[in-house]
Amino acid sequence: MTDPFTMVGVSLEAFTSIGFWTGVGIIAGTYTIFALGLQLNVGYTGIFNFGQAGFMAVGAYSMAILVTETGIDFWLSLPLAIAITMLFGLLVALPAVRLRTDYLAIATIAAAEAVRLFALNATDLTGGAQGLFGFDDSWDEVSDTIEGWLESLGWSNPENLFPLFLVVWVVALILTAIMWRIQKTPWGRVMRAVREDEDAARALGKNAFAYKLQSLVIAAAFGAIAGFFLALNLRFVIPDEFLPIFTFLGYAVLVLGGLANYWGVAVGSIVFWTILEGLRFIDLPVSEVKISAIRFMLVGLALILLMAFRPQGMFGKKEEMVLGD
Repeated sequence: MTDPFTMVGVSLEAFTSIGFWTGVGIIAGTYTIFALGLQLNVGYTGIFNFGQAGFMAVGAYSMAILVTETGIDFWLSLPLAIAITMLFGLLVALPAVRLRTDYLAIATIAAAEAVRLFALNATDLTGGAQGLFGFDDSWDEVSDTIEGWLESLGWSNPENLFPLFLVVWVVALILTAIMWRIQKTPWGRVMRAVREDEDAARALGKNAFAYKLQSLVIAAAFGAIAGFFLALNLRFVIPDEFLPIFTFLGYAVLVLGGLANYWGVAVGSIVFWTILEGLRFIDLPVSEVKISAIRFMLVGLALILLMAFRPQGMFGKKEEMVLGD
């Protein structure tokens, strides 16, 4: 008779692989940038943006279309794609931020789904379900240059994706530091005031509506930047990479790191994706589909325990969990 404990195996070999940590690091860095926008929205402005995956999609598709369809230089396409995404964010925000919190959440997730379904059906422009590719030649040149630097430092055979890992985290840390510093300015303090008591902020002469618009538009820019790195990591852009669940994964990172703490976003992202990707190496006598479901169940259990014993997250403060009505 088979020992039931031998039916479950856990391989720790992957945790000693530079390839594993490179892959996890790229995803974690991408979601750090992605969730910075959510932190600004929820942690500092008190608005629930459930459409961040849509902003990521607009950024990634804008970049890919500008390069592959119009022939614009890759490096020029990045700021243009950010501008397009911020404009889209403004168009979504203008009606959405006037709504009550729950309706705002519905409006943003609806906008994100509209983007994804448009990308799925506008085959002449977006490639439909097949997506777009061939936009990363300029990045490959930079990646090869960074690999050359690593080899000159003594790393004889660096991971192909390690240059992307380095660039993702440099950008993520720079953006985190910028947001951390800006939050200490008068603009940041007004954002916090809008979150805690919008009516009081208005009574002091602050235009709460304008600050909410700014919050959502900046989050859209972060979504676009995260979309670039997702596209470079995958080397293609398809609609299925922008499902609503990816926004909710961003919220999981936010909950884990803690509200109103930008540095907590980075740590939360690393912990979350290390756990989620590490659980791939649990060997169970069930189908791959069921193993995938079990991975999310275990992550969900970990989040439930966190909310039970430390609801403010790893670096959050309990007083930051109180949002204005």
